[in-house]
Amino acid sequence: MLELFDTWLLAPFDYGFMRRALVAGLALSLAAPPLGVFLMLRGMSLIGDAMAHAILPGVALGFLFAGFSLPIMSLGGVLSGLLVAVLAGSVSQMTGHREDSAMASFFLISLAAGVMLVSLGGSSVDLTHVLFGSILAVNTTALVLIAAISSLIVVTLAVIFRILVVECLDPLFLRGQGIHSGLIQGVFLGLVVLNLTAGFQTLGTLMAVGLMMLPATTARFWSKRLEGLIGIAVAIALVASTGGLLLSYHLSLPSGPSIILLAGTAYLFSALLGRHDSLRERLQRRASPLGAPESH
Repeated sequence: MLELFDTWLLAPFDYGFMRRALVAGLALSLAAPPLGVFLMLRGMSLIGDAMAHAILPGVALGFLFAGFSLPIMSLGGVLSGLLVAVLAGSVSQMTGHREDSAMASFFLISLAAGVMLVSLGGSSVDLTHVLFGSILAVNTTALVLIAAISSLIVVTLAVIFRILVVECLDPLFLRGQGIHSGLIQGVFLGLVVLNLTAGFQTLGTLMAVGLMMLPATTARFWSKRLEGLIGIAVAIALVASTGGLLLSYHLSLPSGPSIILLAGTAYLFSALLGRHDSLRERLQRRASPLGAPESH
C-alpha cells in the first residue's frame, strides 16, 4: 500500500518540472477561486470569461515584441485587460447599453485580434501555447511571477474583503459612507485581470478562467455562507490542480485540460448530489411530506 502511494502520488514530483507545475497550480488555486466566488455573487460569472479573452491581444503583442518572455507578455495582458474593462464601461455610460453586452462585444473583438496577432507573428504551436498554456513548461521566472501575483491578489482581497461584501449586498450603504462603488469594482476587475494574466502561462488564456469559476460554482452546491463558499472553492481548486497533474503524468494527458476537467467533474458530481439546490436535494424535497402540494 505504501509503495502504491509512493508510486502514484509522490514519485511524479521527483521531477523538477512537476514540482514547479504543482507550486504554480497551488498558488493559482489559492488566488483564483475567491475571485470566482465574488464574481458569482455579483452576477458577473461570464465577465471572467470575457476578461480572459480581453488579455489576449496584449499577450500576443508581448509575444511579437519579445517572444515567450513571460514578464513582457504578462504586462501586455494586464494593460490589454484593463483597457478593455475601461472601454466597456465607457461605452456603457455613453450609450446606455448594459455593461455586460459591451464587455461581450469587446471580448469577441479582443479574441479575434489576439489570435490574428499570434498567427501573424508565430506558428500554430505558438498559438496553441498562448491559448491553452503549458503548466509543465513553467520555469523559475514564471513561477516567481505567478507566486508574486497570487500573493498580491490574496493580500488585496483580505484588505478590501469587507468592502466587497458590503458592495455585493448594499452598494447604497457604501455611497452613504463616501465610498464610490465604481472604484471598488475597478480594483476588483483589476485583480481578475491580474489573476488571468498569471494563469495564462499555465492554463492558457482560454482555460485560466476555469480554475476561477468552476470551483466557485461547485461550492454553491455545498454551502450558503460566504466563508464556506470560499473555503470549499479553494479546496476544490487545490485538489483539481494536484489531481490533474497526477492524471496527466500517469495517463499521458494534457495537463491544463486535465485540471479543468477534474474541476468540471466536481461540478457535475455536486450538481447531482450536493447539499443545496442539487438534483438529489430537489428530489428529496418533493418526496418528503412537507414538500408535497397541499390538497384543497
